[in-house]
Amino acid sequence: MKTQNNKLAFTEEETQKIFTKNYSTITHEIEKIIDNMLIHQEGQKIIIEKIVKRAHLKNNDIQIIDGLIYQKIIATNNTHIKKKLLTKLPNGIINFTKFNQITYQNLQNLLINKKFEEADKLTQKCLCEIVESRTNKQKNWLYFTDIQFIPKEDLFIVDLLWKIYSKGKFGFSIQKKIWIKNNKKWDKLWEKIDWLKKGVMKRYPQEFIWTIDAPEGHLPLFNQLRGTQTLFYLFNNIEW
Repeated sequence: MKTQNNKLAFTEEETQKIFTKNYSTITHEIEKIIDNMLIHQEGQKIIIEKIVKRAHLKNNDIQIIDGLIYQKIIATNNTHIKKKLLTKLPNGIINFTKFNQITYQNLQNLLINKKFEEADKLTQKCLCEIVESRTNKQKNWLYFTDIQFIPKEDLFIVDLLWKIYSKGKFGFSIQKKIWIKNNKKWDKLWEKIDWLKKGVMKRYPQEFIWTIDAPEGHLPLFNQLRGTQTLFYLFNNIEW
């Protein structure tokens, strides 16, 4: 859509800025450009074409910017743009039709709609189901010996879902990055991701933050009341 001065309400430079860089987190400036583009018909067209094209690439080059855009369009009152997006990408940014072990579509749906508490519970359930399918033992939570039964591909997908639908703030790999940055000190990690209250582990679920405003790495929770050994093994399986 063009203004009265026959100029686009956004520049080509701004368009390139949001799609050519692989952002690890989304800044307020970038989000403002996206919001401005989504107001205008031409911007909507460009944005949908970009994220649809990337979602269909064989190398699955999905970026956190794509997840944020998808969330914004789904949350909008503009039924036209929402319908256009859902025609192209009805299930979200990631297509799970090739995943036979377990379906992550329900997890994707919850994260798209920012239902982080429900998504956290489902994440635990999905990982337990993977271990159950390989050990024939029922699991309500995971021990460090169970991590070996979780394929890295599954762990990568779960982590990617959390990252792309949280502006890059949440995910196991985000927690690992903070842990390493703080010399692999667990107390420092708990402090940085806000799992402590007056030096004591917060009570689940009421004292945790279930919104996008939570600190970086706050979610997902992972055996947070059962010691560090399982999380240590999980971190060791993250190579991305």
